[in-house]
Amino acid sequence: MKKAVEATREEFTAIRTGRANAALLDHVLVEAYGSEMPLRHVANVAVPDPRSIVVTPHDKSILGDIRKAIEKSDLGITPNVDGNAIRLGLPQLNEERRKELVKLVHKRAEEGRIAVRNIRRDAHDNLKHGLKDSKITEDENRRANDQLQKATDKYIGEIDQLVAHKEKEIMEV
Repeated sequence: MKKAVEATREEFTAIRTGRANAALLDHVLVEAYGSEMPLRHVANVAVPDPRSIVVTPHDKSILGDIRKAIEKSDLGITPNVDGNAIRLGLPQLNEERRKELVKLVHKRAEEGRIAVRNIRRDAHDNLKHGLKDSKITEDENRRANDQLQKATDKYIGEIDQLVAHKEKEIMEV
């Protein structure tokens, strides 16, 4: 369940807010040297100011490949090739775009909650089989189910806190 919360947290870092963040490019894969590689493996990513990101490739020959990968990503940012680097200017988010991003945050959060619930279901099924096969007693089963529900509530609560924080971050002007 902890891993499901961490995966949700990672998903949230890829959703842009009003400020530049190098983590926005973490999920961008570049077709270079005959295979797909994460952008961070083929370039340096820097944030010189709150409204821009600079991507400097280790090898200048893949500059075009990096540009294409950024254009294909769902970031909605147009890359500008500036000599040996790529500059990404982050425009101010308008109200409509902010609302779209909040919807995306809620969708990703629901995916995280579903992952936590699936883990609970699997553990519950294991407890049922243990009880059926007489490996655990009914009291142990009841106690384990209570602990399982408390853990589920705790981790879903953590996801809800992440949502509230990210939503606040997006909606701030």
